[in-house]
Amino acid sequence: MTFPESPTLSATSKTSVTARLLQQAQERLRPWLRQPFPDRLRPQNNIVWREGVQVMRVDLHLHTEISNDCKTPLQDIPGWMLQTNTRVIAVTDHDEQRGGPALRQIVKEMGLDDRLSIIDGEEVTTSEGELIGLFLHEKIEPKLSPEETVRQIKAQGGLVLLQHGFDPLKRYRLRPEATARIADQIDIVEVFNSRLSRHHWNRVAEDWGRARQLPLSAGSDAHTLQDIGEAWVETPFRLITTPQDLLAALREGTVGGRWTHPVEAFGIKQWRNFNGQFRRN
Repeated sequence: MTFPESPTLSATSKTSVTARLLQQAQERLRPWLRQPFPDRLRPQNNIVWREGVQVMRVDLHLHTEISNDCKTPLQDIPGWMLQTNTRVIAVTDHDEQRGGPALRQIVKEMGLDDRLSIIDGEEVTTSEGELIGLFLHEKIEPKLSPEETVRQIKAQGGLVLLQHGFDPLKRYRLRPEATARIADQIDIVEVFNSRLSRHHWNRVAEDWGRARQLPLSAGSDAHTLQDIGEAWVETPFRLITTPQDLLAALREGTVGGRWTHPVEAFGIKQWRNFNGQFRRN
């Protein structure tokens, strides 16, 4: 006895069926995905207390996949923030401002906007080195003079942060003569950067900032996920939504961090990027 052969689907039909099934799955999952992050799947929430007060860490200098020299996915950052108690970060991608708003939306969709604060920032390449702008509403174009860059940051209601400004081996540090010209318009000085050539330059920055009675900050200058939070200001927990909130938190805080020699840091970065490719696949 012979049986008729089963009809076979053409390649086009198979593609159509697959697309239809994917669409149906997306429609069914969409309402669930819009819900707050389920407690059973919520990342570890590492709450820290000091003398009965909940504290948090603030990292105001880091990079994401928006920077051309970083691969850290935005979607991976909220979980790491909770795990390390780094509850406030400034996203300061190279000459790009869009990372902060994108990450804040992810945090909101995960139902974590009552625990984590994201500051929209940009590490701006001026004609004489880099400056950081915080609380920016739009991108500031690179290659402007330091004075014009500062003017545009202030025009957006933002804060000017001087980062790694005293390490002569930092290729893109703001030149000393430019720092002198805009010194009176700097709002925050970074006094702990995890990636300087020598920890000595962090102490030089701290002396410079204290002499001017400026709020002091720390920045991991992270280019991998695990680097985020390696430099911090520890301060009582609060949500940060305005420049005034941030300045108050910094003035109440204590600077800390882990300095890593640049050669070691480069090797760690390459290994983490390499290893991360296999974890994702």
